[in-house]
Amino acid sequence: MNVHKAERLPVQQGPAAWNAILPAQPCSEPLEGDIRVDVAIVGGGFAGLSAAKRLRQQDANLRIAVLEASGLAEGASGRNSGFMIDLPHDVQSDDYAGKGVEDDKQMIALNRAAISFAKECVEEYGIDAAYFDPAGKINGAASETARNLNASYAKHLTELGEASEMLDGKAMQDVTGSRHYTSGLYTPGTVMIQPAGYIRSLGIGLRRDGVFVFERSPVSKLARVNQDWILTTPNGRVAAAKVILANNGHLESFGFARKRLMHVFLYASMTVELDAGALSRLGGQPRWGITPSDPMGTTMRRIDTAQGGNRIITRTCASYLPGMVPSKSAVARAAKVHRRKFADRFPAIADVPMEYSWAGHLCLTWNGVSVMRELEPGLFAACCCNGLGTVRSTLTGIAAADTLLNRPSKISAHFLAEPQPSKLVPSPFAEIGANLYFRWKEWKAREE
Repeated sequence: MNVHKAERLPVQQGPAAWNAILPAQPCSEPLEGDIRVDVAIVGGGFAGLSAAKRLRQQDANLRIAVLEASGLAEGASGRNSGFMIDLPHDVQSDDYAGKGVEDDKQMIALNRAAISFAKECVEEYGIDAAYFDPAGKINGAASETARNLNASYAKHLTELGEASEMLDGKAMQDVTGSRHYTSGLYTPGTVMIQPAGYIRSLGIGLRRDGVFVFERSPVSKLARVNQDWILTTPNGRVAAAKVILANNGHLESFGFARKRLMHVFLYASMTVELDAGALSRLGGQPRWGITPSDPMGTTMRRIDTAQGGNRIITRTCASYLPGMVPSKSAVARAAKVHRRKFADRFPAIADVPMEYSWAGHLCLTWNGVSVMRELEPGLFAACCCNGLGTVRSTLTGIAAADTLLNRPSKISAHFLAEPQPSKLVPSPFAEIGANLYFRWKEWKAREE
């Protein structure tokens, strides 16, 4: 009997603000008692719900159960910045360019397949259009060095046959209301989502289709018993012929990919809802998203009432935490940085309070691959987002479903062709080195 006990369960620090700013969702009961299904999915984020939807598309007769440790959109899916990016976005590079023209073209096609899949979900389930806004995004630049990074990336996009537009300082101010940015690079293919709104709505749609979605049902043990996998939760058990682990970095918590996954936490803060006076002083457009020209810079986003209120989100600072538990002090330290970055960009409303500050978990591998394959008979993984959770996790969820059903696709073929994640340097050297590297990169990109 193969048994995998969870060494740890997800620990969140700070609220999932994207979820908190939406109206309270109907309570979902946790799993109570024992049930039998065809496929059980561990994790109710982008990967898990996408896997459930793909399975449902392929075979409407399948009995499917999704087991989410917390509530929908209270984990990583409610803690990201909400960019579904179609273009190469390698966060470990200097300017986001990937590994080469052909590889990047393939990645663009896959990213767009994920966005199309999400769009189909929005249309089928009647998800609020404000939660899925095809507005594009801007790489903001506040220095000549940053402008050169954008120029380098724009050249690469031209080689790929992709459109982009360089913006001057006035155009950036017209969009953001800020004089901080001296230039920017606009690309049209990104979809700006309200991630909690999208995930919650996707969960509602799946339930309507007959998928069991159990919240607050963390899986503490996986055990192979004869031909079934038995998943144990605090108040019940699920027997399933096949299982998909869609729990990102917590794949390692069940004993898989040990010493191969890099657990990184990013930090963000969100303002209170801006009143009429603050909106008047701010100016600019009601919705926009700015990624930094340097990947270690500061991401900014403005949303409107349809997405949870007129608010601005600031995201910067990173920590490498192999134990997967961020501290309150780390969130507090980052919140002070966010306060300063916000004031630098918006001095006219620098006194606007932050209502929420939080940490969000992402999972990287040294060689930039995901973990999407059959781990043991009937047990599949859809994990490791490499900092692109909305798109990459959607893709791994789709791929895991296709692989489980033995229905090959271009998406599954891509991930099955990837090598295993590279082994990491042993702790504490990896932790010390990574966090020193993050501090240096943050300092270097301080204007951005």
